[in-house]
Amino acid sequence: MTQKKQAGILGLGAYLPERILTNADLEKMVDTSDEWIRTRTGIRERRIAEKGTATSDLAVKASLEAIQNSGLKPSDLDLIILATVTPDMIFPSTACILQNKIGATCPAFDLSAACSGFTYGLALAEGLIRSETYKHILVVGAEVISGFINWKDRSTCVLFGDGAGAAVIGETHDGHGILATYMGSDGSQARLLQIPAGGSAIPPSISSIETGLHYVQMDGAEVFKSAVRTMGDAIQEITKRAHLTIQGIDCLIPHQANLRILNAVSDRTKIPIEKIFVNLDRYGNMSAASTIVALYEAVKEGKIKKGSTVVMVAFGSGLTWAACALRW
Repeated sequence: MTQKKQAGILGLGAYLPERILTNADLEKMVDTSDEWIRTRTGIRERRIAEKGTATSDLAVKASLEAIQNSGLKPSDLDLIILATVTPDMIFPSTACILQNKIGATCPAFDLSAACSGFTYGLALAEGLIRSETYKHILVVGAEVISGFINWKDRSTCVLFGDGAGAAVIGETHDGHGILATYMGSDGSQARLLQIPAGGSAIPPSISSIETGLHYVQMDGAEVFKSAVRTMGDAIQEITKRAHLTIQGIDCLIPHQANLRILNAVSDRTKIPIEKIFVNLDRYGNMSAASTIVALYEAVKEGKIKKGSTVVMVAFGSGLTWAACALRW
């Protein structure tokens, strides 16, 4: 019986806009304070794309770095999966726009799983590589969420930032690569975190714009509880699927939403906070870009080395959640 191929990450890339929006800047825009933001979220600053920047613009820069680091060329890609909730437009897909911008010729499509999007894409890519359907897949998480924020709503405007990360997935050897994946969702909690208008349920209109229905809306308290529970459960499930122990995890790469959530996940799973990579203080919540940018930085900073056992875990609107275990 032929052994199935193992899939893993061949190259990583990331891009963050140059503009930094600090808590001090937000103090001038909305009724808030640096202390209020830091104590409730752990965020000090976030990156904001310049006006006129599209999600595909950020995705291009992250993608080209990932492709270069994989030793491949855009023409070597067999598929592009782009996870985003802030596409350039409703259609065509931002993945198709990205494909053209980087000079690839492969199939391309968007994936909508909110903050879990990159991890969902990783799970899909792993299955397609292992089944030998495709050889090299580019998975991207990219967001320009600043354009969908009500900058007068202090409960949401302090949380989010823009950014992009990318990974080239392909065949790996010697036990390195993706060990297991896990995805979940609960549509009964869809309204906890949403942008109500802009789709077929509430098409764009003067009324929908005037009533702010095109901005992010969130029930923060309920999202907090769901995030802690679903990420904790997803970590437990992925360790079972990958035949790991909690103690055997060298680095946890969680969705970067709120430091209090990460501390609660640490308490719930007994993973020491020292093993949890955190960069949300500098970038805030970048939705689908959060986990991949965190993975990129953890590798770059030497927190993840060859042979490290890594678990990525995310939760997002939907509600969705996902986890992936890797041996680096």
